[in-house]
Amino acid sequence: MGLRSERGASLVEYAFILILFLTLIFGIGGFGHALFVYHYVNEAAKEATRYAAVRGRTCGDDSSCTSANSASGTAGPTQDTSTDIQAYVASITPQSIDSTSVTVTPTWLAPTGSPPVCTAAVTGVVVGTTVGPYSDYPGCTVSVQVSYPYNFVFPFVHTNPINLSSTSEMVISH
Repeated sequence: MGLRSERGASLVEYAFILILFLTLIFGIGGFGHALFVYHYVNEAAKEATRYAAVRGRTCGDDSSCTSANSASGTAGPTQDTSTDIQAYVASITPQSIDSTSVTVTPTWLAPTGSPPVCTAAVTGVVVGTTVGPYSDYPGCTVSVQVSYPYNFVFPFVHTNPINLSSTSEMVISH
């Protein structure tokens, strides 16, 4: 009689272990994908900042800001066309991330120690000419924030989106 009363016990134990095992597997997959997306957001912010820093006000002086090497196909500095930075981020977005949900916010700054041309008009090299203010002039600073609303993909569990965001700042060099 002892063996008959324990006939379904192993099935119940198996069900509990299977639930724990699947929870662990889906958790590893979900958090792994979240880490992948955050890594992309962080890298995209750095790359977009670099892209904007080398496409400053004077980049057209040596023909380095042509439409051929622009993400959006427009020539000139990125401040005039901040959509160029957004197009650049969209071009480096992997297929597993919805590029239409990525938000890119570039900001041109003039922190302490920046050249005067960043905030006010100054007398240029040629006597009598005035240039500026240009916040995208070499020596000024550009900051790019990239954010993405991430939804965990857990079966049978609905979660609210988590806003993954990263900001990068760099001195404009060109």
